[in-house]
Amino acid sequence: MLVNIKSHYIIKFILSLIIENRKLVLVKYSKTIQNKSDISLINYKLFSRKYIIYGKNGKVKEYDSNDDLIYEGEYWNGKRNGKGKEYNYDGKLIFKGEYLNGKRNGKGKEYYENGKLEFEGEYIDGEKNGKGKCYMDDGKLIFEGEYYNNDWWNGKVYDFKGKFEYEIKMKNNGYNKKYFDKKLIFEGEYLNRERNGKGKEYDRDGKLLFEGEYLNGKRWNGKETKYIKNKLILEGEYLNGKRWNRKEYDKNGKIIYELINGKGKTREYDDNNNHLSFEGEYLNGERNGKGKEYDTLYQKLIYEGEYLNGKRNGKGKEYEIFSEKFYEGEFLNEQRNGYGKEYDEYGNLFEGEYLYGFRLRGKEYIKGILSYEGDYLYDRKWNGKGYDKNGNIIYELINGAGNVKEFIKNWTLIYEGEYLNGKRNGKGKEYEKLNGVLIYEGEYLNGERHGKGKEYSFNDGSFWGEVKYLNGIRNKKCIIF
Repeated sequence: MLVNIKSHYIIKFILSLIIENRKLVLVKYSKTIQNKSDISLINYKLFSRKYIIYGKNGKVKEYDSNDDLIYEGEYWNGKRNGKGKEYNYDGKLIFKGEYLNGKRNGKGKEYYENGKLEFEGEYIDGEKNGKGKCYMDDGKLIFEGEYYNNDWWNGKVYDFKGKFEYEIKMKNNGYNKKYFDKKLIFEGEYLNRERNGKGKEYDRDGKLLFEGEYLNGKRWNGKETKYIKNKLILEGEYLNGKRWNRKEYDKNGKIIYELINGKGKTREYDDNNNHLSFEGEYLNGERNGKGKEYDTLYQKLIYEGEYLNGKRNGKGKEYEIFSEKFYEGEFLNEQRNGYGKEYDEYGNLFEGEYLYGFRLRGKEYIKGILSYEGDYLYDRKWNGKGYDKNGNIIYELINGAGNVKEFIKNWTLIYEGEYLNGKRNGKGKEYEKLNGVLIYEGEYLNGERHGKGKEYSFNDGSFWGEVKYLNGIRNKKCIIF
């Protein structure tokens, strides 16, 4: 069985980069004994929700927990180093360029979803720093010059027709004025390119948002206001970087939220002071008690529950923006920790224990019927038993290995075959999700088709031809029609 990693136990990971067959050594300590369990990785990295497939010459492919490719390129010392490409959840290229120590460093390019170039220039520690150009999604240049921490610092700004509008000139130290679309949005003192000292912020209608002191780019001491259509809806003050005394009004001027000496109920807004990001209880100028969090771009609820010292702590619910998936259970320092329930978009359920954000042990149900129970390692089924809809045991996993069957929705079989390291590895069969017909049979490696196989029609299961895959990519020369 997988060693217990709760309470007073420690996990020690040792990865040998010298031997060809890498091993993950789990060491369980107590006062008197030490137990070891070796787990073969076979080019598989189990240190996060992502997993990595290693290729030749230091090149890798990196996938998220949904098996979507998010990066391909060069690796060194377990991090992105060298040239690489990033992709979004749709498989569209969003960045290509240079990396150092896991972050964008050097020259690079960012892209819109339509494939048009959004930015080209220099990066330091993952942020735009140095020379760069910014484009609209129709290809027109809107800024060229110098960036600092993703912000326009010195350069030329162009209108939507590509015509020069105005020039930005910022000093690293001293008094600066910052504009957006020719309108003043900040004026005040800078130190080392950060807001430090006295300053004023304005909204795009010229209304004063904040006046006071800054420290390392953050509001520190001063007064804030917020207007909608020339009507005051918020006024308050910051004390040592915390929201301290604050009142928010409805359209009739009635107080709806109030903080007194950092205690009470309030709302938070994004940097533009326009979109709601939080509403709930405060204590000592921080989130404490019950509250709700929102995605500021789409204005959708992403969390509701308890907070302690500004972080999610206690019981709560976590929601996905673009699906019906959600989690309800316990949190510790922003992570799922303790007992919880997780529902997918079809209403299927996992319930059990979490540790540091990952499933530790529990049960899975499809339409209320038990389909799996056992232990997990980094969200992957590890030691446990799988069941059919009649309650019969149909497979058993030991240290992530065994012959399994995967189901979705209304007990539709989508895969049957061999598992290793909690993923599809070895021979297996894959079925179409809607009509259940066989669409592939062959070899897998690290969850992907890899090696020789046969493909069948998605519609009626008729034979298409023999194929060969390499890390999930089909070699078209091997298809026989």
